[in-house]
Amino acid sequence: MQHLLCGRLHLSGRPMLLSISSGTLHIKDSLNFWSGGRVSLKDVKTKSEPVYEPATGRVLCQLQACGAADVDAAVRSASAAFTVWSKLAGMERARVMLEAARLIGKRREEIAEIEVVNNGKSITEARLDVDSARLCIEYFAGQATTLSGQHVQLPGGSFAYTRREPLGVCVGIGAWNYPFQIAAWKSAPAIACGNSMVFKPSPVTPVTAVLLAEIYSQAGAPEGLFSVVQGGQETGSLLCHHPSVAKVSFTGSVPTGKKIMEMASRGVKPVTLELGGKSPLIIFEDTDLENAVRGALMANFLSQGQVCSNGTRVFVQSSVLPPFLKEVARRTKAIQIGDPLLDETRMGALVSKPHLEKVLGYVKQAKKEVQGARVLCGGEPFIPADPKLKDGYYMTPCVLDGCTDDMTCVREEIFGPVMSVLSFDTEDEVLRRANDSALGLAAGVFTKDVKRAHRVIQNLQAGSCFINNYNITPVEVPFGGYKASGIGRENGQVTIEFYTQLKTVVVEMGDVDSLF
Repeated sequence: MQHLLCGRLHLSGRPMLLSISSGTLHIKDSLNFWSGGRVSLKDVKTKSEPVYEPATGRVLCQLQACGAADVDAAVRSASAAFTVWSKLAGMERARVMLEAARLIGKRREEIAEIEVVNNGKSITEARLDVDSARLCIEYFAGQATTLSGQHVQLPGGSFAYTRREPLGVCVGIGAWNYPFQIAAWKSAPAIACGNSMVFKPSPVTPVTAVLLAEIYSQAGAPEGLFSVVQGGQETGSLLCHHPSVAKVSFTGSVPTGKKIMEMASRGVKPVTLELGGKSPLIIFEDTDLENAVRGALMANFLSQGQVCSNGTRVFVQSSVLPPFLKEVARRTKAIQIGDPLLDETRMGALVSKPHLEKVLGYVKQAKKEVQGARVLCGGEPFIPADPKLKDGYYMTPCVLDGCTDDMTCVREEIFGPVMSVLSFDTEDEVLRRANDSALGLAAGVFTKDVKRAHRVIQNLQAGSCFINNYNITPVEVPFGGYKASGIGRENGQVTIEFYTQLKTVVVEMGDVDSLF
């Protein structure tokens, strides 16, 4: 087995090799995949865009967006795969999916390392993301064997039954915060139901989706079952408008989600939208304070705060606010920032320089607003000691105290390591304030009072809720939001409904009772 040490990344025995020249890390193979292999583009009209390694600021590769001819080729390949795949029994599809899951487990470290290089998150988190992808495929492999309809007895011995049938070619459009995991979360239920998928990763993090395509292919999937096309807004538009596409599933911002919904509506195509959040985390005075602090940290600082479900509005009951602030600031200051490929690192780099500047701008604005927030810690650019990382996109995790409901940092999704802490006095008050948002992706409550916990959760307008924990996303349960945070769900048994269509069949066992 060949081993190649490429700068900071160690890979073993893989066709996607990386090389270094003039201090730059290069990806040598195409990142597009359809018809059973990596594809060089035919429709090269757009200017290529650089893809960066967040930890170092170095260029990984130049990304060329797929044009109309490339998108059409990928969709045609997926259509051909659908013809074969949709005719297989659920057990046959499950065998391929379980083999794909096995291959992911075998290549866990390699996939995680590449994810870190392209995304900037810590290797510890990246490993867990790869595990989530594997578990998702395993779970839906099991669901593939259970797809069934309903039998309804009618008068006179006649009867009706329903069939769950696949939609066809589905499009998945991923976000840059969980590149490999999102590719699996979207593809697993789709192919379990007999569909094929064309997946477009974010142009910021295009690298690991093609690894999943290779894995499905190696597991025995027909050519084109999971295809990857690269590009930005124009490529996404081509996919949404393609007449052979039956459904679009998107993870990303609310404005982009609205545009995708509009484009899909022209073809009356169903959509699954997992969009933004500005979620409340409510901490009552009777809680285990140490546990609540741990929960608040998990709710704000995973993946450098770049998580749509983060509980960034932390409401703390007034009586326990001082000890909470003291402990959460102490723990936040202790978070180890640095090289995301090192096991001891707990916070890596933000995904891009423009995004880093945007997040830092929110902190500055919070301090300038009338009755501005108080920065307990963090909110500053950070330069690691390792000189190789001096151009990376790092910042210190930030805790803001003295926040009010009308502040920009409380109203808008920052998508970075910034925790806004607000105080409250009564349950009715905090429920009203927590629900005062156009978004409703997630919510959490910390309390020892079981009745209060369930009562508060019942009244929170959010799709994914947590009691005495936060940001736990087992693949067996649905994930998704209320209000402007999205439509549909990912994971859990209910997702089958979003990747199938229902056919009703009425069987007459007697003669036709005609009115004519």
